[in-house]
Amino acid sequence: MPMFNFTNQASESPVVAQFFSEDDYNYLATNTVGNEWVSAKTALKNSDLFSIINQLSSDLATVKLKANKRMQGIIDNPTNNSNRFGFYQSIYAQMLLGGEAFAYRWRNENGRDVKWEFLRPSQVSMNPINYERGLYYDITFDDPKIGSKMNIPQNDVLHFRLLSVDGGKTSVSPLMALTRELNIQKASDNLTLNSLKNALNANGVLKIKGGGLLDFKTKQSRSRQAMKQMMGGPLVLDDLEEFEPLEIKSNVAQLLSQADWTTGQFAKVYGIPDDVVGGKGDQQSSLEMSMNVYAKAVARYLRPFISELSNKLSCEIDADLFPAVDPTGSSYIKRVNDLVKTGVVDQNQGLYMLQQAEILPKDLPDREVQVMQLKGGEENGN
Repeated sequence: MPMFNFTNQASESPVVAQFFSEDDYNYLATNTVGNEWVSAKTALKNSDLFSIINQLSSDLATVKLKANKRMQGIIDNPTNNSNRFGFYQSIYAQMLLGGEAFAYRWRNENGRDVKWEFLRPSQVSMNPINYERGLYYDITFDDPKIGSKMNIPQNDVLHFRLLSVDGGKTSVSPLMALTRELNIQKASDNLTLNSLKNALNANGVLKIKGGGLLDFKTKQSRSRQAMKQMMGGPLVLDDLEEFEPLEIKSNVAQLLSQADWTTGQFAKVYGIPDDVVGGKGDQQSSLEMSMNVYAKAVARYLRPFISELSNKLSCEIDADLFPAVDPTGSSYIKRVNDLVKTGVVDQNQGLYMLQQAEILPKDLPDREVQVMQLKGGEENGN
């Protein structure tokens, strides 16, 4: 689990109307030299990362989850503060950014789930040492009437984790892999902005030809005069002066342009083809191959979510990926059509498969057989 600077402790009163604090967005890369922080709030301002997080969380939120009758109600309506899609999209977005997400299970006297409450990472703290009978959580709720709850057993908290290196107790944020890229992007952006701002006021070297040795005050005076001219308009020089603007070396400019936060770098970290989010992609890969890679990525991020629900709800959870990776059903129709053509399934079985996938309506009327009306005295040849 990423480390946070918690401001809400058990001894303090809960903060009212606090939506997002800086602690919710900062993740410490403990496996690198020094304490390097990656701000998800700043990272989401990047169009590539925003596109990836938005698309993955939206597609994951459209996955259909099926459980037993006792748990299907809470899965379909997990909270009364928002709709189903918004709740699950927040869970997946937080998990993709921070590596983990939390939700508190409000249950009645019979132990049945009434609602789930989304928790920000700064609201939750965990003691990884006290795990003899399972993990325990300390949670600070936004509602002042609830306040803080200490030593909450793990069965009351849905703790979704991605990559874990400590036996599954905590998780690692994918943003840790983008720490170096963030620093290089900042340097590249600052260089570009400074170049644009100082396009007319460029620094350089003013050479005095044939003037002999000048003292320091004279050099300063010539420099100030040249800067005043550049601030107000073009620089006018005589035959004894020469101005050479400073330029960036070509190898440094090439390095900064190549080391930018590109779509391919983000796609590599999240394991999806970059052409899915608007990149160039591999020119040798077909669209079908790219969608297969994307479907594997969606399934990869769905597995820890399903595993946590199955463990805490004590029931099997089935997931239907087709609404997420094939919303139009074109790929599934093509697959069923190939099975019918090769004789693996019959035509009526293929129709049943399309109806079960809700691509075709289940109450589809039978196909009418048109009988040609023959005139009197004619036969059909049979």
